[in-house]
Amino acid sequence: MRIVSLCPSLTELVFDLGCGDSLVGITDYCIHPADGVGAVEKVGGTKNPLVERIVELAPDVVLFNQEENRREDAAALDAVGIHCLTTFPRDCEGTAEMVEIIGKELEAVAQAKRIAADIRTRTRRVVEAAQGREPVTWAYLIWRKPWMSVNADTFSDALLRQAGGLNVFAETEERYPTITVQDLVDADPDRILLCTEPFPFKEKHIDELVEATGFSRDRFAIVDGEYLSWHGSRTPDGIDYAEQLIRR
Repeated sequence: MRIVSLCPSLTELVFDLGCGDSLVGITDYCIHPADGVGAVEKVGGTKNPLVERIVELAPDVVLFNQEENRREDAAALDAVGIHCLTTFPRDCEGTAEMVEIIGKELEAVAQAKRIAADIRTRTRRVVEAAQGREPVTWAYLIWRKPWMSVNADTFSDALLRQAGGLNVFAETEERYPTITVQDLVDADPDRILLCTEPFPFKEKHIDELVEATGFSRDRFAIVDGEYLSWHGSRTPDGIDYAEQLIRR
């Protein structure tokens, strides 16, 4: 089988399903596993893949993520007869189902079932542990200039919510709302999580927000955006990581 993956988390999943040797194309942003992706041809970015080159590679399947990739690229490949598989999980159960779907597609059913079972087992444990506890309010910042957060219809919200977190911007209409410092002050979250991707937040940005909001520094934390936004074989550890952030 010949596989092209146009989403970093799906590339990692392909390797963890034991199918890394079947990859003939990945994006410039596919970085995991470090000892595997270097040997695979890069076919552009998630938003600007080299469609003509992908056609030349003659893959049996191209893996897309609905949010990361563009519909028109999938349509262009489909128009020339290349099979595209598009997924878009929004929570842990959706991720487990996605793993099983991709595992079936890649003829790696046993490995997929193992990962999916791990996701479901850890989810049950975290949800049960959160029952009866006082919710911990949080804001998750993904961008600066302008400041941006996430609403309830996001994977990061699902991970933190099942651990007992309450998103102060959950009800905003946009999935990734633009907010102001005053919005943050008014929402008054217990935790303010600054993720490492897509914007690479650093300690200096905590300094900036501490000064701007007047909040104590212990409310803020730099958090690993991969664990909180990559859905696939990284999700089991992401479930535990989200719980640690809420219950620290």
